[in-house]
Amino acid sequence: MSSHQGPNLPYSVVAGVVATPAGWLLASAKLRGATFAPEEAMLFQTFREVLDVRPSFAIVVVNVPIGYLDGSTTEQRTCDRDAQALLGDHAREVRDAPTRSLLFERAIGEDGTFVDVDFLYERYRDVAQEISPSNQRVVYEGNPALSFYQLNGNQSLLWSSDSEDGRNERQTILELKIPGIRRVLESTLADVTQSELHNAAALLWTARRVYGHSATRLPSDGEWDSEGLRMELVM
Repeated sequence: MSSHQGPNLPYSVVAGVVATPAGWLLASAKLRGATFAPEEAMLFQTFREVLDVRPSFAIVVVNVPIGYLDGSTTEQRTCDRDAQALLGDHAREVRDAPTRSLLFERAIGEDGTFVDVDFLYERYRDVAQEISPSNQRVVYEGNPALSFYQLNGNQSLLWSSDSEDGRNERQTILELKIPGIRRVLESTLADVTQSELHNAAALLWTARRVYGHSATRLPSDGEWDSEGLRMELVM
């Protein structure tokens, strides 16, 4: 594990990152042996800012696609298909990644400027422009629904994240399974919702699992895109 630590630091830092309309919501924690110490959440405007945080993160798990298919819009990445099958009734919480060509398409608005159909596409492109196969040693693709599935003993949650019952369910699981996570959940950032904080906290837990080489990878066999990027989800 020492290879993950920053220079002369007695600890490593891992992070879960969520794409939100306000920017990149980041939950991090210092990790040393069995000690896991979450920090207050932060918000960044670009993914480059996330990568430039010092000390550098040992592991980052982010909820946007890494790696894209080049074919038709009807094709589906294996990792998306496997995750949806695993989650059953909550399958819709895993969106199919667009193809690479669709990712860079834009619609023209009434004022003649380019606009995105979905704010997420802007976030997807932000990551796509920063990621290379070499930084996949640090940056991994995750999904909060998969993280909560794992946190809940490999069982789907009872409630949708859109409901109050669902938010309460997620809050309870996070506080039960991750000591100190209230420091993330009680962060007071403008334009950030409680559900987004829940998601960042869940991805932070997955980042810890990746760091400890205990994460599950979907699919179990590697799959790469035409640019050499590994297409997988971790949980």
